[in-house]
Amino acid sequence: MEVEKKNQNAQGNLQSLENTIKQREDNLTFLTAQTNHLDESILDLQVSLGKYHSANGTGTESESGLSWTEEDTIEQILKQENSAASVLCRLNSQQSSIQGLDLAFTKDVLGIVATLARVGEDNLSRLLSEYLGMQTMLAIVCRTYEGVKALEKYDEEGNINSTSSLHGAGSSAGKRINGLNLISLDSRNLSCVTANGQGLRETLFYNLFSCLQIYRTRTEMLEALPCVTDGALSLDGGVIRKSGVFFLGSRKDTEVKFPVASGKSDVPEDYIKSEAMIRMMKWERANILGDMRREQELLNCAKANIGGQA
Repeated sequence: MEVEKKNQNAQGNLQSLENTIKQREDNLTFLTAQTNHLDESILDLQVSLGKYHSANGTGTESESGLSWTEEDTIEQILKQENSAASVLCRLNSQQSSIQGLDLAFTKDVLGIVATLARVGEDNLSRLLSEYLGMQTMLAIVCRTYEGVKALEKYDEEGNINSTSSLHGAGSSAGKRINGLNLISLDSRNLSCVTANGQGLRETLFYNLFSCLQIYRTRTEMLEALPCVTDGALSLDGGVIRKSGVFFLGSRKDTEVKFPVASGKSDVPEDYIKSEAMIRMMKWERANILGDMRREQELLNCAKANIGGQA
């Protein structure tokens, strides 16, 4: 009787584990279908936004009648020879022509600071870019710290391995990197949105500009000097850095600037709603991916347990 009872208990446990495995597999199937649906919806909205940009242009005309677009920004980045940003832009444009080039190490790269935002007009673009400085404008932004580490490898003595990752790929394109400058976002940042729904505005650019004060004139900026704690700009060209350094005279145009957003017409309400929907969907997708990871761990544990009883 005791042996029979043990066998019944074993059969019951085995059936329970089988049910658990089935439940976990069903959950994963459902969650996968949800992510696929979100991916399709996000892509559809991104295509519609892309059509809007194509119809309305990527920049606005300055007083000189010229537009400063993302292509102009990338062109200036490419001129910064031997910078990591320049090498990355060159690799992205030449990857199809470089035989056997593997850019898997860039999968967590979001882009370069200078290309990740647009501003309303050319003067503000120049001022904000000058405030940040060339080094920050050329910084490579990654979703995760692991993405940062993937861009640069070291040997056992701690020296940079010039034949792997970004350095190795740069050599393949005929470029070397002197001074690699990287910015890493929160490790929870997935698809440009963190797990709690924060995007680049709340993470990267909040960190860069949160305490920056902007005034109409140099005079007003200097009058408010006792209140300036972390840097200020005036729209007529004055700059105060947080180090206490003043730039009040006229200077030559900044070489690497943010692209200028379209100023030909007001952004339609549908466009703003689409951007909000994309952001919400990416946040939801990030949460689902977290659920999928947990379900997979539970499934693996259940399979290991059933294997131990087999």
